[in-house]
Amino acid sequence: MMDLQTLVLNADYRPLSYSPLSLWGWRDALVALFSERVTLVATYDLEARSPSRSMPIPSVVALKNYISPVRHPAFTRYNIYLRDRFTCQYCSQYLPSGGLTFDHVMPRSRGGLTTWENVVAACSPCNLRKANRTPPEAGMPLIQRPRRPTRLELHRRQPDFDHHRYHHTWIDYLYWDSELDH
Repeated sequence: MMDLQTLVLNADYRPLSYSPLSLWGWRDALVALFSERVTLVATYDLEARSPSRSMPIPSVVALKNYISPVRHPAFTRYNIYLRDRFTCQYCSQYLPSGGLTFDHVMPRSRGGLTTWENVVAACSPCNLRKANRTPPEAGMPLIQRPRRPTRLELHRRQPDFDHHRYHHTWIDYLYWDSELDH
């Protein structure tokens, strides 16, 4: 029970974020319920008890006030890999379970910044081979030019949700943007 998570939905009943998935610890969700910041949507089959009360543990809550999503996702290593489809941008090797690094297209030692537009996913051998050079200098053309993605682009590149990893009460809220079967 200690590690139970609560899926947090925006007021429109969509997850606040998919990458990472918007989750709170169940205790934080209970505090938000008591302070009337969220609506209880679904519960686990467990209860939290105090000497005077018992309350079902929330598995899904929705914010009462809508939060406008940011247009662009956070600049994180995972989001870089997701943008680049877990593929080395120099040799096209697909490495979904590790082995990727990130590379500065214009090396930092030469003034390159750590930004969406200057960082790409790279396998270790390509990163070492390119070293402190630009792609043209190293004879290593990029597969695609790096750019800042939108949240929707990254969401569409997410690996398919493995419904076995999530509580059954979450499933209806994780597939809002999926195409329906005919």
